[in-house]
Amino acid sequence: MQTIGERLEEARKRKGISIREAAEATKIRGDYLHKYENNQFDIKLPEIYVRGFLRTYAIYLKLSGEKIINDYHALGLGDAAKNGRSLNREVYGRMDISVATAKAGTVAEAPSPASPSHTGADVVPSDKNPATFRPRAPGGFSLDPNLILKAGALLCGAIILVLLLIWGIGALTGDRPSADDVTWVKAQPGDHVLNLAAITSVPLVTVTEKPTGTVLYRGPLKAGESRPLPYNQGMTIVCETPQSLQVEVGGNGKFWRLANSPTEIKAP
Repeated sequence: MQTIGERLEEARKRKGISIREAAEATKIRGDYLHKYENNQFDIKLPEIYVRGFLRTYAIYLKLSGEKIINDYHALGLGDAAKNGRSLNREVYGRMDISVATAKAGTVAEAPSPASPSHTGADVVPSDKNPATFRPRAPGGFSLDPNLILKAGALLCGAIILVLLLIWGIGALTGDRPSADDVTWVKAQPGDHVLNLAAITSVPLVTVTEKPTGTVLYRGPLKAGESRPLPYNQGMTIVCETPQSLQVEVGGNGKFWRLANSPTEIKAP
């Protein structure tokens, strides 16, 4: 006749699962299950947990929980067998688990030894509570995959945001010279003069002489500033905000505002 442990081990192997897989499914520590399969029932826990875990494991393996418990007591084990008392089936009813629940991998919570008559009480999962112990991954540390995915998404989002910010700053300032980095060819005596004046601040304006391609002015202009430029040939004026610029030719004091960019100015 097979022992309790032999029947448990045979049933587990018949299901093709390991001790660890059984522990994860029943939420019973693997070392307890290993001892049960070796007919070692002294797991240093109150008797109510020893019986409850044994019954749960038997039902999970599709064995008769009642038969396993009866055989357990037939060995002269357990408080009820030692004292000649019958088992309290109400306690087992609260600890029992249905076969369908066992398949789903959930375990019935054993009542607290301090208050065995209290039914319906919620047992808070804790590694310190043997009735709700959950095996940990090797190394004693586990991470929630969903938490890892969320953290990764947040990190990627932060990196993208920083890169966009850097790109935006570069796009706004990368091609705009500072006040100390300005190209300005000043008009000489005898040159026709074109005065370039800013109505409002202009970040960047470029004036190129035609057809030589010489840059007569490239830089910013503050509101109210003007730049006299040699006007001996035609020129092209490029500006992001042409409506902020006006020009005056020949010193006649008549300024006219630019309407488009680029604006072509014919030779005098």
